[in-house]
Amino acid sequence: MDSLFDSAAEEATPQPLAVRMRPRNLDEVIGQRHLLGPGTPLRRLVESEAPMSLFLWGPPGTGKTTLAYVVSNVTKRRFVEVSAVSAGVKDVRAAIDNARRELGMSGRQTVLFVDEVHRFNKAQQDALLPAVENRWVTFIGATTENPFFSVISPLLSRSLLLTLESLSDDDVRAVLERAVTDPRGLGGRVTLAPEALEHLVRLAGGDARRSLTYLEAAALLTEPVKGAPAGSPQEGPSGSPQEGEEEASPGELVPSITVEVVEKAVDKAAVRYDRQGDQHYDVISAFIKSMRGSDADAALHYLARMIEAGEDPRFIARRIVIFASEDVGMADPTCLQTAVAAAQAVQLIGLPEGQINLAHAVIHCAMAPKSNAVVKAIGAAIGDVRRGLIGQVPGHLRDAHYPGAAKLGHGDGYKYPHDFEHGLVRQNYAPEQVRERRYYEPTRHGAEAPVAGRWAKIRDFLRGT
Repeated sequence: MDSLFDSAAEEATPQPLAVRMRPRNLDEVIGQRHLLGPGTPLRRLVESEAPMSLFLWGPPGTGKTTLAYVVSNVTKRRFVEVSAVSAGVKDVRAAIDNARRELGMSGRQTVLFVDEVHRFNKAQQDALLPAVENRWVTFIGATTENPFFSVISPLLSRSLLLTLESLSDDDVRAVLERAVTDPRGLGGRVTLAPEALEHLVRLAGGDARRSLTYLEAAALLTEPVKGAPAGSPQEGPSGSPQEGEEEASPGELVPSITVEVVEKAVDKAAVRYDRQGDQHYDVISAFIKSMRGSDADAALHYLARMIEAGEDPRFIARRIVIFASEDVGMADPTCLQTAVAAAQAVQLIGLPEGQINLAHAVIHCAMAPKSNAVVKAIGAAIGDVRRGLIGQVPGHLRDAHYPGAAKLGHGDGYKYPHDFEHGLVRQNYAPEQVRERRYYEPTRHGAEAPVAGRWAKIRDFLRGT
C-alpha cells in the first residue's frame, strides 16, 4: 500500500490495535450487513475488474476506512490514502498522475481513498473529477457529513453513495472479543471480564475504532509482569514457585481486564445502567418526571446519565418528542417543533454532537408551561370509540365527489365555512351519539390560555349555546 505521507515513522512505531485488527476480506467485516450481501455494490466492486467510485457516509468508527482497505486488499489494487485535512490540490493531482502511470505501465489499478472528503473545497473536489470521469482510479471518499451538502454535484452524480450505520452492541461486542483472542490483536495475553466487556460496549457508542482504542489502553495496564509469562507462577530466586504459592495451571495467571481497569485506563467511570433492566426504566422515568416538574437541572442530569451509559440517543429523542405533546401540548406549541428538530438532528449527526441538540430540547420542554389537555382529549375520544359511541357520519359531511353520491344525498346542505363571517357557520359536525361530548379542555397555562378563551366561544357558537 502506498501513501502520500512518509511511512518511516509508522514502520518504527507499533501499529495501534484498531489498525492491526482491520478485516482482510469482506467476510471478516463486522456490521454493515446491508452493504455486504450478494449483489450489493461493494460485492460487485470486489468481484469485478472495472473501477468504481463510491462515497461512504456514516458516523465515525463504522468502518469507512476499513472497507476501503478491504477493497484494495482483496482486489490486489494499489492503495493510496489522501487525508482531506492536510492534502491540497497539488497532492491530489500527484496521486492521480501516479495512478495513471501505474495503470499504463503495469495495468495495475489504484484505489484512491480520500478520508474526510467533505473538508475538500470546490477546487480540490474539481481536481478529482477527471480521474472519476475517466476511471483512472477506483475512488472511495469517506465522510461523516451529509454529502448532498458538502460534495459538489458533478462528483456525487458520478459515484455510488453508500450509507453506513452505527454498529450495534452485538457488533461492537464481537469486535472486542475477536481482538482479545486474535493473534493480530492481544492474542489471548489478557482476558476480558464480562462486566468490563459490557462497559466497553457502552463507552464505544457504536464506534468500533473507539472500542478497540479503549481496549488497548486497558490491556496496557494488565500486561503480565516481565519475566512471569502468562500461565506460570512467579518464580523465586531458586527458580521454583515462591513460598506459599501453588504451581499454577496453564493460563491461570493470564491477567483479566476488569471494570476498574477500564475506568482507570479510559478515565471514565462506569455508569451502572442496564438498558434491559431496572436502571433503564428508572432513569427514563425520572427523566420524564423531572421535565414534567419543570426541573431542568434534574432532567439534564438524567440525560447525561443516559448518554454516558450508552443509551440509544434516538430512544431519548423519541421520548422527548412524545413529552412535547403529552405534557406541554398547546401551552407551548413550539416545544414540539424543538423536540422534532432535535430528533432529526440526532439522526443526522449522532453523538457526541447530538447531545447538544438533546439538551436544547430538554431545557425547552422543562421550562415550558405545562398542559396535558392534548393527551386527555385524544384519550377521551378513543375511550368513547372503544365503548361503541361511533354513530353515522352526518349526511352533509359525507364525500360527494364520486358518481352517484348526489343520488344518495351525500353533501346535501353542507355549508362552506369560508363563505361566512369569521369562517364559522353553525352546523352539526359530530355524529349524534357524541354531539355533546367534550374532549379538548384547554388549560389556562402559557400559550393555551388564549386558545382556551377562543375555543370556549367557538364551541358555544357551534352548539347554539
